[in-house]
Amino acid sequence: MDRLTAMQAYVRVVEAGTFTKAADSLDLPKATVTRLIQTLESHLRTKLLNRTTRRVTVTPDGAAYYERAVRLLGDLEELEGSMSQARVTPRGRIRIDVPGVVGREMIIPHLPDFYAKYPDIQIELGVSDRTVDLISDNIDCVIRGGDLTDQSLVARRISEFRFITCATPEYLRRHGTPAHPRELGEAPHRMVGYFSARSGKVMSDTFRRDDERVEVVGNHVLAVNDANAYLNAGLAHLGVVQVTCFMASPLIKSGALVRVLEDWDAEPVPVYVVYPPNRHLSSKLRVFVDWVVELLGREALGGMTLRCTS
Repeated sequence: MDRLTAMQAYVRVVEAGTFTKAADSLDLPKATVTRLIQTLESHLRTKLLNRTTRRVTVTPDGAAYYERAVRLLGDLEELEGSMSQARVTPRGRIRIDVPGVVGREMIIPHLPDFYAKYPDIQIELGVSDRTVDLISDNIDCVIRGGDLTDQSLVARRISEFRFITCATPEYLRRHGTPAHPRELGEAPHRMVGYFSARSGKVMSDTFRRDDERVEVVGNHVLAVNDANAYLNAGLAHLGVVQVTCFMASPLIKSGALVRVLEDWDAEPVPVYVVYPPNRHLSSKLRVFVDWVVELLGREALGGMTLRCTS
């Protein structure tokens, strides 16, 4: 038995929760993964997993074995990296998930610069606003904005997004210009709503002016759960929107959007890079994360995320 392969398969089954997901992420037939686990259990003379038709769970012995196996595999990868050119020229595949606007507007346009430095790294980039399960989906890291709810994950704050409130000239012609944030909660004004993909709840918008803070659930006829759809709804005159500075700035300059409530600041949103617990930070993942941190910091200094102009 190849104990290393069996150990890797076991760790992936535990993290994925099913043999099918584990086999897909390992690019192995499900029967092969099943046989590896059975052989491993026979070798160890203990039951590692409880199997049902829908999911597998670990036994007490399986939990203890998993914790040690994760550490051993991480140490092995670190050792191999230190003994090879991986530290100088990182290589291999990483799986990253980012919000749609971050992927399309910030990361993808700058990836040629990344590949000029690291041509041997293959990135599988999930680009959407949906919530992913880092463990079962075998994601190496995600970039997420907003407060983090899962305290089991490892998070590093890397930047923040600032927003401005705006609407189209046509919307303002039809509904007038709001003078106070509370006006956005009732007719004749409208806001485009944004609802959480996880809870389905329409999120409130927060405004600050000096020591005054106003939280508004806007009067809306449409709510979406995607940043680009949200912006497009605003451009279709369906309501006032709070848009990130780097998305709004060129539209304001072109006249497609007009800034409103300029005396009020929208609540900034912190941005984090998030890792699964017990996941070893490989050299290829480390250089990508460092690149993203530098990229977002550079954009911030350049005014895209931290300075809004009208």
